[in-house]
Amino acid sequence: MKRRIIVSVINDLVSDQRVKRSCALLHELGFEVLLVGRILPGSPALDQRPYAMHRMKLWFRRGALFYLEFQIRLWYFLLRHPSEYLLSNDLDTLLPNFLHSGRRRKMVYDTHEYFTAVPELQHSPVKRKIWESIEAAIFPRLEHVITVNDSIASIYHKLYGKKLLVIRNVPAGLSRAEYPERRELRAMLGLPEDKPMMILQGSGINIQRGAEEAVASLAFLPGWYLLIVGSGDVFPLLPGLAEKSGVRDRLIIRNRMPWAELVKHTMAADIGLSLDKDTNLNYRFSLPNKLFDYIQCGVPVIGSSLPEIKRIVERYNAGLLIDIVDAKSVAQAALQLTPGSSAHKACAAACLSAAPELCWEREKQSLAGLFAGL
Repeated sequence: MKRRIIVSVINDLVSDQRVKRSCALLHELGFEVLLVGRILPGSPALDQRPYAMHRMKLWFRRGALFYLEFQIRLWYFLLRHPSEYLLSNDLDTLLPNFLHSGRRRKMVYDTHEYFTAVPELQHSPVKRKIWESIEAAIFPRLEHVITVNDSIASIYHKLYGKKLLVIRNVPAGLSRAEYPERRELRAMLGLPEDKPMMILQGSGINIQRGAEEAVASLAFLPGWYLLIVGSGDVFPLLPGLAEKSGVRDRLIIRNRMPWAELVKHTMAADIGLSLDKDTNLNYRFSLPNKLFDYIQCGVPVIGSSLPEIKRIVERYNAGLLIDIVDAKSVAQAALQLTPGSSAHKACAAACLSAAPELCWEREKQSLAGLFAGL
């Protein structure tokens, strides 16, 4: 008889690759998986997966009323759907899951970031205090906690004396040989075929994550193109910034897409950008998914010199680091990694060598061990 597990997220289930991989693993391990989130007005249709999914339609979309409604609706959903196990993703799903956990329902908590330090809470002390209070009340009582990197694990260990299991956001292993050559890929995707091109990807490309500086860098890179794929609160501003810099014709913006399509766009690029700024603790200790996507695709990285990004880039010689995220620094690093140069070839080869180690097939073994032990 299959063991049932309900996996909770606050997003619309479409682009959260970490949760998608976790659910697929749980299905492989013999769990009956039900993934629950919410639907938004612009949410794409769900893809086909071997487990059940449900998206709740909420009245409110943002602010205090949204979070209150989500907590109540998720609590009620968990009440109406019995299960032996719960997997709560991030602090905004923790309270309803914790209230339903106990001897009969074992819970695992996966914190994808240092939630109480996210930029949205930095200028809202009341909201931050509420989330900190929820976390402080529940975290010490949790038995199984996962996070995305060693820096965040260390923070929570100091705060609550808990040892967390680190599961990094690495993608499934890819074979570059299975994809067309870069020029052919660009022709298929409608991208310039013979020009140097950088890519910045992500479903949370927000203010202070380097998109503005990446656009401005094109002014110092004649003939170069920038491809930005994903979503985020900075997206509406980028065309205007490109117009002011006189580079609008060399900026290509595409909305978030299925991961299989995103991989093709990434492989078509020459350089991958990961430019989070050290403006808050959450960004400082981030280890973005995109970094591992670039490495899997054999695309050299230009990354901000933050602890976790620096650790990966330096260890695997995956690209170059910049100490200050500004347009000139991005452009100077790009010129050092000009396609065809010895530096670009060396970093691309290093990425492909690191790819078999930095893949989900290896990373998931620790997560499988945790759930098998439940």
